[in-house]
Amino acid sequence: MKLVKTIRTFAPAAALALGLAPFGSVGVAHADSHSDMAEHGTMHVTKSPTCGCCGAWVALAREEGYDIEVTDTRDVTSVKVENDVPGTMWSCHTAMIDGYVVEGHVPFAALTKLLEERPEITGIAVPGMPGGSPGMGNDPTARYDVIAFGGKAGEGEVFYQAGL
Repeated sequence: MKLVKTIRTFAPAAALALGLAPFGSVGVAHADSHSDMAEHGTMHVTKSPTCGCCGAWVALAREEGYDIEVTDTRDVTSVKVENDVPGTMWSCHTAMIDGYVVEGHVPFAALTKLLEERPEITGIAVPGMPGGSPGMGNDPTARYDVIAFGGKAGEGEVFYQAGL
């Protein structure tokens, strides 16, 4: 156990000495860039109490600076129906933030775009559960579409392309 503590203690200094500091600061800059996300209000996430990938997405959202309130329920369908999420866009969890519906494993860059641009739509969705999306492996090179729905987006249109 002493070896692990020693490595944890000296790893940051070793990274600096080896010139790896810029790689570590990328994560810090990323977190700082989203530090104002809480000003959009509390994000309400409805998910199944047994869904690990939803819990992973919520944890990542908190890391991004979002204030999160979670409702665990076995009836996730009613939230989707009540908020006019088209059936073809359903995923495992549904979130509400600042007047928008966010369905599924939406990447945070798309969520930031939504909240900054404020288009006249109901929300955005990542249909299904694509591998590599946040909570599903969190691979920034994974490619999938984020679809806008409702309002000016009608039945759905590509809002954001992840992995490009």
